[in-house]
Parts: sequence; structure tokens; C-alpha cells
Amino acid sequence: MKIVFLTKRQYMHKDVIDDRYARVYELPNQLAQQGHQVRGICLSYSKRKEGRFEHYLENGGFLEWYSYNLGHLILPGFWRYLQNAKLLLRDFKPDVLLGCSDCPHAVITAYLARRFNIPYFIDLYDNYESFGLAKLPGILPLYRSALKNATGVSCVSEPLSDFIRKRYRHANVLTLESTISGGDFYPRNRFESRNRFNLPENAKLIGVAGSLHRNRGIDLLYNSFLQLAESDPALHLALAGPNDASCPIPEHPRIHYLGLLPHHDVNIFYNALDLAVVCMRDTEFGRYAFPQKTYEILACKTPILTARLGALQQTLKDYPQCLYEPENQADLSEKIVNLLDYPSAVDIPIPTWKDQAMRLAEWLNS
Repeated sequence: MKIVFLTKRQYMHKDVIDDRYARVYELPNQLAQQGHQVRGICLSYSKRKEGRFEHYLENGGFLEWYSYNLGHLILPGFWRYLQNAKLLLRDFKPDVLLGCSDCPHAVITAYLARRFNIPYFIDLYDNYESFGLAKLPGILPLYRSALKNATGVSCVSEPLSDFIRKRYRHANVLTLESTISGGDFYPRNRFESRNRFNLPENAKLIGVAGSLHRNRGIDLLYNSFLQLAESDPALHLALAGPNDASCPIPEHPRIHYLGLLPHHDVNIFYNALDLAVVCMRDTEFGRYAFPQKTYEILACKTPILTARLGALQQTLKDYPQCLYEPENQADLSEKIVNLLDYPSAVDIPIPTWKDQAMRLAEWLNS
């Protein structure tokens, strides 16, 4: 197939082209590895180098990216991007369009599909209606129309797929969780991993990698740690990721903030922990999310504790000891203590990005 991905360039504090990171990069990358002709067209909300980029692949082919900046003058920048996208589609003549990353890109994809009479699909790596861009005037009706009229919608979690089926009465919905490449997350020596970040070798170490924001419920973990640390001098908390000025990291000698780690260091971080916590709140975001870090942690064989919510509740249904009640600090604290005393290994199948891309290709071609 000839496939065009339409996406924003920056997401999850990474750059799709420069960092080659996660879902928005891996799905087109793996489709190109399988022999499909793939172009990605990016609209960058921040200033980046523009133009054409080639990523050469193991199969001898390449993945082709084009990027345009929105700029400070939003309407002229958007108009320039749209005209360039039309020229690229006219030249490439794709079989399908796949829009991802936010509400505006779903709308853009639907518009271009109508303009060129091409089938289009929308990929939801989260519930985009919970994103800030969904508040743009007039965007939600256009976004909902784009979803309703799409040939198909792929979703990061089964709860989000159920929502799309019911809300939009859509019959062609595919659940496609975000995952790992297969060789990037694996068990490592715990003490060597701790030494990499100067973390205490003999501590009871719990930790979080990712967004340290109040809207994810990180404040619940901060409060739980501070309470537990009073009676357990061996307990330490390690944190990595962007923090939230409205919910600052507590000042405590046994809290270790490592900043934003390069992606290749996250594997080492998870291997340093006795327990990895995935914080989540019962919100429009949390109910439909499937954090990629779930599979990253499980591939490292590190015990995990996450909120009893949405997709994570389904994924870990056979491991109730690994689920805490959202907004319930007492339950979170109790589960932390229990898992530190009695570590619980979770053994479930973990798909790779190659697996997910094969399912996606079959679905796009059906």
C-alpha cells in the first residue's frame, strides 16, 4: 500500500522525526519495514528544521517525512502547510490517509481525504477530546464529524474503542495498544542500574517515569510516600519526567529527581526499582488511556502498581494486588507496602510494534 500519515511533530515531550519515538513514529516505521510505501507529513507547533527527511530502514528502503512549521502567524502558517500537503498527496497518490495525534489532525485528514477522494482512518493514542486543543472554537464538531465519517478508527485501549463504537455508532474500530520494539526493554542487574543514577543500592526503591502532573494523580503518590517514609527509613522515591509547578515535588532527602531521561535510559531506570508506580486519575483522559510505560515496566520484570481504572484494570485483571483504587491514598499505601514485602511478577503477552503494524496493515487493507 501507499500510506500517508498526518500528524503533529511533537508529542509526549519528544520529536517524532528527531527522536523517532513511540507510536507516532513506530507505526509508519514498521509499515515501511514491511514494504509499504509510507510518507509522514508533520505540522510542527514549535520551530524546527523544515523540509524532507529520509530515515533509512533495515529492509533497504526508507521512511519519508515532510515537516512544516506552524509559526507565530498561525493562519498563514497553516495555509502554507495545507498547500504543501496537497502537493505531496497529488504527487504520491496514496491508497489511504491515516490521521493521528490530536483533534486538528483528524479534521485535516478528513478534509484532505474528501479533497482527493481517498479513504481515511483516524488513530487515537488517547482520548483527544481531553486535550487542550479540543477547546479551540469550533473544533469539536469538526473532530466528531471526522471520526464518524472515517473508514475506520484505531484506538489505544479497549475502553476507548468501546467509547467510539457507542458514541459514534462506528462499526470498524481496532484496538491497538502502544507497546515496545521488543529489544529495548529487558531485565538488567538492579545494583548496576541504581549505580547508573547514583541511587542507594540497598533502599526500598519505588519510582515513576513519565508525566509528574497533578492531572495524573502524582500528588496521591507524594502524600503516600511522605506518610510511609516516616515509619520506614529504607523507603526511597525516584522520579523521572516533566514536573508540574502547581504540584511541586516535595523536599525530602529520600526523594531523587532525575529530570527528563533519554528514552534509552528509561529501561535502566525501571530496572533500578523495586516497584514501578503508574499514576492515573479517574478522568476523561485516565478512563481511556493505555500508558505505553505499562509494557515497558513488564518487559523489565519489575513489579508494577497502577490505578484500578480503564484499560489497566482489564490488562491486570488477574493481578488485583497490582491495582489501587483511584483517589484512595490508604489503598495506594497499603498496596505499596504489600508489593515491597511480597513482589508480584506479572506474566502477560507483550506485543511488539512490528506485531501492531502487521495488524494495522491488515486492517487498512481489509
